[in-house]
Amino acid sequence: MAAYENRAYTGDDFVSVGLDEKKDKPESEEQQQEPTEPKRDVWGKDIEFLFSCIALSVGLGNVWRFPFIALENGGGAFLIPYLIVLFLVGRPIYYLEMIMGQFSSRGAVKLYDFCPAMRGIGISQILATFAVGTYYASLSAIIGHYLWNSFSSVLPWAQCREEWGPNCVNSDGSSNSLATYRELMTQPISSSEFYFEKVVLKEKSNIDDGIGTPDGYLVIGLFVTWLLVFLCIFRGVKSSGKASYFLAIFPYVVLIILLIRATTLEGAVDGILFFLTPKWEKLLDAQVWYAAVTQVFFSLSVCFGSIISYSSFNRFENNVHKDVVVVAYLDTATSLVSGFTIFGVLGNLAHNLGTKDIASVVKGGPGLAFISYPEAISKFTWVPQLFSVLFFLMLFVLAIGSIVGMSTCCVRAVRDSFPRIKQWHGSLLMAVISFSIGLMYVTPGGQFMLNLIDNYAGAMMVLVVGILELYILGWVYGVQRICKDTGMMISNRPGWYWRSCWGVITPVLMTAILIYSYATYKPLEYKENLYPTWAVAVGWISFSLGVIQIPIWLTVAMMQYPGKTLKDRFLGAFKPKSDWGPWSADKKELYYSEVQMDAATKQKGAWNFIKHNLTD
Repeated sequence: MAAYENRAYTGDDFVSVGLDEKKDKPESEEQQQEPTEPKRDVWGKDIEFLFSCIALSVGLGNVWRFPFIALENGGGAFLIPYLIVLFLVGRPIYYLEMIMGQFSSRGAVKLYDFCPAMRGIGISQILATFAVGTYYASLSAIIGHYLWNSFSSVLPWAQCREEWGPNCVNSDGSSNSLATYRELMTQPISSSEFYFEKVVLKEKSNIDDGIGTPDGYLVIGLFVTWLLVFLCIFRGVKSSGKASYFLAIFPYVVLIILLIRATTLEGAVDGILFFLTPKWEKLLDAQVWYAAVTQVFFSLSVCFGSIISYSSFNRFENNVHKDVVVVAYLDTATSLVSGFTIFGVLGNLAHNLGTKDIASVVKGGPGLAFISYPEAISKFTWVPQLFSVLFFLMLFVLAIGSIVGMSTCCVRAVRDSFPRIKQWHGSLLMAVISFSIGLMYVTPGGQFMLNLIDNYAGAMMVLVVGILELYILGWVYGVQRICKDTGMMISNRPGWYWRSCWGVITPVLMTAILIYSYATYKPLEYKENLYPTWAVAVGWISFSLGVIQIPIWLTVAMMQYPGKTLKDRFLGAFKPKSDWGPWSADKKELYYSEVQMDAATKQKGAWNFIKHNLTD
């Protein structure tokens, strides 16, 4: 190891780094200092990694976020762009992040040791992950509210209350004065929607005068959520890996039961057809494609750094290609099942309300799942409380699985930068800070803030840094180098589909969508309400705090590189650090021998270099 740890690869040859510090030390002293890296955590079994990825990627992004994003973007009009983007963007990025995390055994920030100038990308991803994790926990608190009240003798959202007014329709299908509503020409609203807005959220009509104070019951749910997350991650992957078995498997049992019930409701076919019927003209709408890209990010958890962190705990030889195939297909299937379930319920609700307009029966937005799913459950004729408990327990498990993955990523980044911090210290700090920030989401204006942060600190920020991640990995580190690294690990280099996506298709497609969506940007709304100026400012500040990390850390990298001119420092900041490569000494030695061979081949001419890289 001492033979190469003081070298950095420049693209053509190795350069010496830090030789002045070592030239006076005896060789025995250098050997006594090795290994230079502390012992790293690893998964107990390969299956724990797979289940953890399932629990992370197949979670609230599919069951909660996918249905309301699909509804807001025209149902079937959204489905085709979503599947195309999943194939051309989601899967390639997922595989790429798994490869890089496993190959380097580094978290999302330390990964950029191969290009210190772009370390800000990893930090931006951590900030986005942290922001999303805080509001996912607030959703878990809402789920806890429903779970607790599912033990009632009568589900509290199943029937209307007198204070909800004359335009309320019982969600359990029991008769009330629907004829009166039609005579009054008022828009009927289901009791499940009234319950969510009036009882659970106590929601404000706008936040012009502030968001209000936190609800006591939701605060308790938020505390319980972070307590459970802390218990899952305080021992690192040793604890989260064991929890993954339950977190990954249990939700599917309940989701399938709910799907069967939703598709047998009267009018459900109309809702499902609305979900499946494409509107070809919508394919020219950039906002639909933008929504598809960001939804793929949320459903697969790519470009957040979580996949990199999880795969960094793998064995070097783990077959990540197999894991990618399993998770990608499960993720797609889960989104479709959730879509069938939600739109089946919406079709039934439209039938009960006497309308053919599926998109108008409920208000869109983050609360859709808390209206449609309870709507379906209340229609169970046999012990609806049992199915309600199972469903909200499932949703709670999905939420915990997603939050555990995000929190693991954030704690890993902190410990990579500050190795002396113990795992449980970092986990506790993460839980306390996140709980404190999460209090704003359990206020009467909490859903306004959730939608705001989801858009600016979540979707917009992740799309920007995700594009940069692809360009740096595919064009600076190089697709051929990635393929050779993969061959070192699993003896199976990626084929033309992966290479073309990483090098051209995925970054170019995402860049085009980003540019066009910004060119046609519209002010953010929540339930047709525009945000006040102060809220929009909060959104842009949260976005800027993430993106500004990139130029900041580029400047830091340039200051740290020992170049004589500004140009030397700039170019040097893009060169790998001296210790970049696999974790183990023998694998790192093999890596550097391949890099030297590439450099030697390149010096013999362009044709020899191309021939060398295109043949296995």
